[in-house]
Amino acid sequence: MYLQKISLLNFKNIESQTFDFQQKINCFVGNNGIGKTNVLDAIYYLSFTKSYFNSVAVQNIRHGEGFFMIEGDYLLNDRNEKIVCSLKKGQKKVLKRNGKSYEKFSEHIGQLPLVIISPADRDLVTEGSDTRRKFIDGVISQQNKSYLKDLLSYNKVLTQRNALLKYFAANRTFDALNLSVYDEQLSDFGTRIYEVRKSFLEGFIPIFNEKYQTISGDKEHVNLVYKSQLHDFSMKHLLEKSLVKDKIIQYTTSGIHKDDLSFDIGEYPIKKFGSQGQQKSYLIALKLAQFEFIKQQSNVTPILLLDDIFDKLDENRVSQIIDLVNNDEFGQIFITDTHFERTENILKQGSKEYQIFKL
Repeated sequence: MYLQKISLLNFKNIESQTFDFQQKINCFVGNNGIGKTNVLDAIYYLSFTKSYFNSVAVQNIRHGEGFFMIEGDYLLNDRNEKIVCSLKKGQKKVLKRNGKSYEKFSEHIGQLPLVIISPADRDLVTEGSDTRRKFIDGVISQQNKSYLKDLLSYNKVLTQRNALLKYFAANRTFDALNLSVYDEQLSDFGTRIYEVRKSFLEGFIPIFNEKYQTISGDKEHVNLVYKSQLHDFSMKHLLEKSLVKDKIIQYTTSGIHKDDLSFDIGEYPIKKFGSQGQQKSYLIALKLAQFEFIKQQSNVTPILLLDDIFDKLDENRVSQIIDLVNNDEFGQIFITDTHFERTENILKQGSKEYQIFKL
């Protein structure tokens, strides 16, 4: 699979632009703020029907305009595919594949597998557990539609249960039978979600460790640990055990929505004890492991977006990453950088065809 051409109209700071791409490596070079990352975000949009950097869809419309449109031409399994995503202010977003609109955007997820590595990934280290759960869910959902369906159902029931707890508190009442209906559903969905996450991470963690050791040159030992209340108790037991607390707080305090990942270097959290270069290497290894996992599951080589990844890395780590992406296991790659000479020198080290767009 590869993206042959993309056309942008009123997307972020881009008024109107079309790019024709190489099958292997495509680079966007220019000063900060000129729109390099926005081109990558448009490519991401065509795979996930949303921006990687701004979840408020209308804010991706160019200032002063009433709509945006992104159009991509792909070669997928020897077939030409045209994906168009557009949004008008005050209207619903529209996604079309070969001229036919999707009724549910979730049906599109996984059709054009893609992995992005960006400075924004640092949120995985610095932010709360919700960010890390979204990472796990995003990787699994690209290939497992049943998981995505269970996850959406779980979150819906969780919202309903929380609303019921608030109703009980506001009206000084309690209906155990009514609550048990939600508990049963949460237990069913939550148990299935936990089992899939557990199985996924058992296969994912060794891939991650291998990628990190390659990038670091075997200099450091890192850990990635899955933390879940369901390791020790069933979902049903957790809900029963936390009922008194839930009624007081008016929120469901136990369940798979509390799962987390622990990022460690040696025995310690990488957030506190890792250098910027080590944290960046950790995140790149995480995303490269995601790439390999998706490729194994889908038998399609994902598109890889590398946004400003050379910054804050020493020459040895940059060299290791370039060696990795020059491997035949990768397909089409998009890179952004602020330094033309650095980018060109790095790419000359490899054997892949490339082109550089100066923005």
